[in-house]
Amino acid sequence: MAEAQAQGDAPDEAAAAGKGGRKWLWLAIALFVLGGAGGGAYWYFAAAQGAHTPAKQPERGPPIYVALDPPFVVNFETGQLVRFLQVTVQLMTRDGPTGELLKANDPVIRNDLLMLFGNQRYADISNREGKEKLQREALDVVRRALVGAGGRAELVEAVYFTSFVMQ
Repeated sequence: MAEAQAQGDAPDEAAAAGKGGRKWLWLAIALFVLGGAGGGAYWYFAAAQGAHTPAKQPERGPPIYVALDPPFVVNFETGQLVRFLQVTVQLMTRDGPTGELLKANDPVIRNDLLMLFGNQRYADISNREGKEKLQREALDVVRRALVGAGGRAELVEAVYFTSFVMQ
């Protein structure tokens, strides 16, 4: 009878051990699946984020300044008074061939800027905002002249007024 009881208990213990083993097996499988899903999600979003990072900008060279000499001189009539504007202008690019193209087309650029400066009203450019607006307009004029000469507009980065005298 003790043997029968021992044999009867053995299947119960084996079943209990089997149930506990299955529990651990299912837990391990669940952890494996969740870990794989988490790793896959990380890889997917990291790759997607990497695709949206901007491309590395090409290295820009040092600035090249092209002086437009002699200074521009224009006059304004304001009622009975005649007023003058004298502006010294420098153009900035970082592209050597564009600098050469600007120098080669100096007469066209000077003409277009002279027309721009001559069409201003004294009161409009007597404050900082007016001067900054004139500077932006001058950049547009220079870029249009450069495109007309076969250059690329975006290669002229800035127009600087290195002297600005109004009387």
